[in-house]
Amino acid sequence: MLDSFAILALIQNEPGKETIAELVERAEANESTLLMSLINWGEILYTLEREQGVERLAKLKKAIEEFPISLTEVTRTRVESAAHIKSQHRVSYADAFAIALAQELGATIVTGDPEFKSVEQQVPILWLNP
Repeated sequence: MLDSFAILALIQNEPGKETIAELVERAEANESTLLMSLINWGEILYTLEREQGVERLAKLKKAIEEFPISLTEVTRTRVESAAHIKSQHRVSYADAFAIALAQELGATIVTGDPEFKSVEQQVPILWLNP
């Protein structure tokens, strides 16, 4: 279960990129499944557009869409779960969706975002830069 931090680390050449590259390779070999909430996908898009512009975003988006990541839909249940998580923890709303999805599916979140420290007891986390 990837959060936006993980994909941004990979494409922006930041710490943790090796771990993400390895996870992508494993997913390409059908050894694992990578998931991401559509909300976190949107977070990636607006971050890249703001930081690198529309033209660069178009190129990066095309490259990212080649990654073996299954984007999960937003459902009413997931919105309600994310809202509950957001009310209880100091995390962004987008991060609350990642947490809700990981809890629902029993998945491990892959991130380096320190906001997730507040939910370490509720969901497994693979830290990119501990």
